[in-house]
Amino acid sequence: MPFNTLSFALFFLLVFILYWFVFYKSLKLQNLFLLLASLFFYSCWDFRFTILLAFSIGLNFYIGKKIYENISNSPLQKRWFLLSIIFNLGFLSLFKYYNFFVDNFLELLSVLGIKMNIWTLQIVLPVGISFYTFHGLSYVIDIYKKKIEPVNTIIDYSLFVSFFPLLVAGPIERATHLLPQIQKNRSFNYYNIVCGLRQILWGLVKKVVIADGCAEYVNLIFDNPSDYSGSTLVIGAILFSFQIYGDFSGYTDIAIGTARLLGIELLQNFSYPYFSRDLAEFWRRWHISLSSWFRDYVYIPLGGSRGSKLQELRNVFIVFMLIGFWHGANWTFIVYGFINFIYILPLILFSQNRKNIEIVSTNGLVNNCKVFLDIVMTFGLVSFARIFFRSNTVGDAFYYISKIFSNTLFTFPEVFPKTIIGFLFLFMCIEWKGRKNYFAIEKFGLTWSKPFRMCFYYLLVLLVLYYFGKDLQFIYFQF
Repeated sequence: MPFNTLSFALFFLLVFILYWFVFYKSLKLQNLFLLLASLFFYSCWDFRFTILLAFSIGLNFYIGKKIYENISNSPLQKRWFLLSIIFNLGFLSLFKYYNFFVDNFLELLSVLGIKMNIWTLQIVLPVGISFYTFHGLSYVIDIYKKKIEPVNTIIDYSLFVSFFPLLVAGPIERATHLLPQIQKNRSFNYYNIVCGLRQILWGLVKKVVIADGCAEYVNLIFDNPSDYSGSTLVIGAILFSFQIYGDFSGYTDIAIGTARLLGIELLQNFSYPYFSRDLAEFWRRWHISLSSWFRDYVYIPLGGSRGSKLQELRNVFIVFMLIGFWHGANWTFIVYGFINFIYILPLILFSQNRKNIEIVSTNGLVNNCKVFLDIVMTFGLVSFARIFFRSNTVGDAFYYISKIFSNTLFTFPEVFPKTIIGFLFLFMCIEWKGRKNYFAIEKFGLTWSKPFRMCFYYLLVLLVLYYFGKDLQFIYFQF
């Protein structure tokens, strides 16, 4: 039941009405209702996935209790903690990475002249398993680190893990942020409703108009790179960057807006990443909940920036390899992670990785030519790395790149979608205008006259309705 379907709209309308007008008098009933709605939402993909989700929830809830009960018995507490790590990462590896490791092991043996048969598993990757596994891990780790205490009721914890807006593609929430909201009374707030609807609308524009509009040409170009000139392949790489941004940040906007309609605030996951001036800033603004998760639970425990520069580089390297591999069991994602490490390497070596913290050009327009060139260069590097992200194999990616750097690079592209490029220009203008806000149209047009402002929003609604109906899956559902 993806967000960009009529079935989800009807499902959420029913949830919204029952949540606010039937179960509003009891927090326990509200939470139980949201939990049942979330499990139903997840079971619409495959009921068997719900069984695995329920097992993950029960395991981490129980182990969290055991870790806290043995707070004075450090060896036993540590054993319970390691058990949780083993089970969580074990299930994730089994469903997501087992066949990858087996296939590569067999290929290595074949190179050495050894033939061996090892069974691979014919299983479907449970949608959202990476996201809810990380939810559970953060909960257990925070209890072990004495940052939080375990929740008393299984319903509250289950809702924290399975809350349907974030269940299948994030943001990756923290127990310290979401659980307190689940455990306190929530009231109907008109501002939150209006703001949530605005964010949902902007998310639908990103997904239906921008991402799905780009997808048609991206698929055409990436599936047949030998048929096109180098200039066309550059267009394909650029359009894919906009596709994945519109797709994933669009999902996030819909998720956050939907949660806000239910009185719950989720973590921000994107902060205008394509206005970044270097790769370090880009990763602070792109998929924030994932990069901050690895920062807090991997990078800092490894030592972070403490110690020598070599140790810091080691820690950054590990994080980017894990970020790449988190995206999927394919060498393309590992190479994608490695390229991003190479990009950020000079910034770490010369201690320039935190020079761009504040939002770009706070006074309105681009401050100077250098800032503009930095933004363009960063976007270009990101788009280049994304060729590996989009390709089926590393070989396909290198072939695509080799075709770009051919004598056809400076010819006029065979594919030049004027309509979608026009939409992209207007889209980025609106994003630039709203870059100081939580999302681009949060306060867009508030100083305009009401008729003019309403025309703007009606235009966005008409655009969504006009392009609605492709029902293309969100890219991050596969992760």
